[in-house]
Amino acid sequence: MTKRYPLPPFNQATAAEKVQAAENGWNSRDPKKVSLAYTFDSEWRNRSEFIKGRQNIEEFLEAKWKKEQQYRLKKTLWSYTDNRIAVTFYYEWHDEFDNWFRSYGNELWEFDENGLMRKRIASINDMPISKKDRELV
Repeated sequence: MTKRYPLPPFNQATAAEKVQAAENGWNSRDPKKVSLAYTFDSEWRNRSEFIKGRQNIEEFLEAKWKKEQQYRLKKTLWSYTDNRIAVTFYYEWHDEFDNWFRSYGNELWEFDENGLMRKRIASINDMPISKKDRELV
């Protein structure tokens, strides 16, 4: 069985490590690589979309990063328990017309005993920004 360290139960240091690993993975914009952090039957709510399974997650991410060009993300640990982590985040991206956005949100994560995420609940809001107002370069 694949293990994705650190494993639950989390403490302050291991929860922060897990958040940083997620940030690094998503900033790679590699759907296959990112999808491997999730269980085969992982369940997501992303905005108003409901996604189930690693293959569907990979397909979702492929479409996301085609639309959200030059995507760059920053995550911050909000809280944690034994096998759950809550984060706040924001990311910046532009569309095919070079319109820039900053997307803000919160995520709730639940992990299995092997450190794979089995549930992700994300609430996200988009705000138009000017190119000169970017923070995540």
